[in-house]
Amino acid sequence: MDEEEGEAVKSGGGANSDSDSSDGENEQSWNAQSAVEKPHPCSQCGKTFITVGSLKRHTQTHSGEKPHRCSVCGKCFSRSDDMKRHLTIHTGEKPFQCSECGKGFTAQGNLKIHQRIHTGEKPYQCSQCQKSFSRLAHYKDHQQTHREEKPYHCNDCGKSFSYFKSLKCHQMIHKGENLHHCSVCGKGFAIRGNLKTHLQTHTKEKPHQCSECGKRFSRAHDLKKHKLLHTGQKTYHICQCGKSFTELGNLRTHQRTHTGEKPFCCSFCGRTFLRAGDLKSHQRTHTGEKPFICAICGTSFAQSGNLKVHQITHTKERPYPCTVCDKGFTTPGSLKLHMRTHTGERPFLCSACGKGFTASGQLKRHQECHMRDTVQSSPSEDTGVAVASK
Repeated sequence: MDEEEGEAVKSGGGANSDSDSSDGENEQSWNAQSAVEKPHPCSQCGKTFITVGSLKRHTQTHSGEKPHRCSVCGKCFSRSDDMKRHLTIHTGEKPFQCSECGKGFTAQGNLKIHQRIHTGEKPYQCSQCQKSFSRLAHYKDHQQTHREEKPYHCNDCGKSFSYFKSLKCHQMIHKGENLHHCSVCGKGFAIRGNLKTHLQTHTKEKPHQCSECGKRFSRAHDLKKHKLLHTGQKTYHICQCGKSFTELGNLRTHQRTHTGEKPFCCSFCGRTFLRAGDLKSHQRTHTGEKPFICAICGTSFAQSGNLKVHQITHTKERPYPCTVCDKGFTTPGSLKLHMRTHTGERPFLCSACGKGFTASGQLKRHQECHMRDTVQSSPSEDTGVAVASK
């Protein structure tokens, strides 16, 4: 009966936000919460509710009671509507479809949130900096950036966080843990959000559209950077050495070249790296992982750059032409090496005799000659001892 009462309030347009509902439902009622009378208080935490049914559902969060069981996998839920939403995972049903792009959703509230990508609606505005957000969760996360207190510190790099969960998520980068794997190519990610962004490289989905020129992007961050082209606004972060960066993160990474800091440590051999990406690439030498696969012949590679170079062997493409003799090359490095035959540049100098070379490999082979000469011209008394011992 109590559950029916709760459902009746929900269907009759009353705010049901005081129960532990989905993101979409929470967002729909967020603005109206303060104006609604809530006469039913929880005896354990003091939180108040509109209906007895809502209070009863809330008390299950204290008792741990989960009376609604999934008939397919056995997972239990405290609310029947949560179980119904869960069942769509097994059935694959997504009854709520976006009229703009056709994407399907299991809950109407999630569809409403998604549609803001197309409309550009951002109903949640920060009172401190006036920044607006399309989702309530993102607005709440943003509010923490105004908090001065960041009590959770990373022991590896010293970065501070407002939440322990954020610190825990960050530490996975140092450990190289890849808990979330792509079902298409097998590539692993430490953070679920990064996997979600990566999946768009397979689906080619680009949900973020520029309102000025219509260009689409897979990530909101990329759209934000693109919009600066229209506004003409450029924020530069300048290092003490004079080098400037448009991204604060790139400046921080660059500053490590001055401090010598290498916060990303390999859990296999202890080697440290400047960037998380460099650590991830290095760890494949231990694991043998080769996630980049050629679609034509199936050859796999540990680095995406090596795959790109390999693919040229199929296309026979030589996209880097010499401006002097028009000879083509498969990589920028090969072209740079070739250009030295025209310029006469020999940047690799032997410290022993001063001879110059166009490539580092040539210098190494040359230095071996000096090493052989050093061995052959070792002191005669040593040779005499060796002969006497025969």
